[in-house]
Amino acid sequence: MSRELKPLDAAGKSQAKETQKSGDLAAGLYVVATPIGNARDISLRALDVLRACDVIAAEDTRVTSKLLAIHGVSRPLVPYNDHNAPQMRPRLLARLNRGEAVVLVSDAGTPLVSDPGYKLVREVVAAGMPVVAIPGPSAVLAGLTLSGLPSDRFLFAGFLPSRAGERAAVLEELKGVRATLIFFESAQRLSDSLAAMAQVLGDRPAVMARELTKLHEEVRRGMLSGLAAHYETAGAPRGEVTLLVGPPREAEADTARLDAALKAALPFMPVKAAADMLAALTDGSRKAIYARALELKDEG
Repeated sequence: MSRELKPLDAAGKSQAKETQKSGDLAAGLYVVATPIGNARDISLRALDVLRACDVIAAEDTRVTSKLLAIHGVSRPLVPYNDHNAPQMRPRLLARLNRGEAVVLVSDAGTPLVSDPGYKLVREVVAAGMPVVAIPGPSAVLAGLTLSGLPSDRFLFAGFLPSRAGERAAVLEELKGVRATLIFFESAQRLSDSLAAMAQVLGDRPAVMARELTKLHEEVRRGMLSGLAAHYETAGAPRGEVTLLVGPPREAEADTARLDAALKAALPFMPVKAAADMLAALTDGSRKAIYARALELKDEG
């Protein structure tokens, strides 16, 4: 995700000096997390690796060069993104074979979250070369931390499809997941996505977090329907958006599991037999299960 970095203050900037490669860094791929907004959120270890590596593979070299300038780091940069990844992977693997230390960064946050980095990691692992994670900022975890939603189990679902039908289909698949759901979304699609979530998932507690760690950070909490209505009236907010949606109530989750079981059984047995079987397995009401089986049979 592309994010504008908040620079260091004047005092911090004056202390940063142009730094060339220093020290020995073992050959391998270093997956380095970078700030999602505030440039001070980079770790000391990340700076050490950036200064000592042979080359930095960046999602957007312009974005990464700004971060490096803020911290006084000067290392070679090459682009690695959705557009050139198939051509760049062999070149980066060749560098690793020559014994170089290669750093992988995204525009912001932890690489491999909604970017093509996992394919590079997969090929490096398959080639028997080391991969080192340098952990740090993540919009997913920052949003979860601020949300107040259950954090013991969560699912990151990335970006929803832009087309309404495809978006609804994806949400239908996620409907029964008993976990907090986390999405990235464009500000322009925010209202439509919230409305679709309310319709498909049901009206659940949700959180809109934008511009995390930046000056204009905003965290808005409410029910999906209320958030959808707010942004339909207020219009699209500015900045990068992380959406978090609470898990379904127990009854909703049980209904989703029952529907899935009935849909699997009905093609192979009569309605009565399917209802009897699931009532025995779940200790549920045979009458209610039979009625639901009839509804699904009619829909099919």
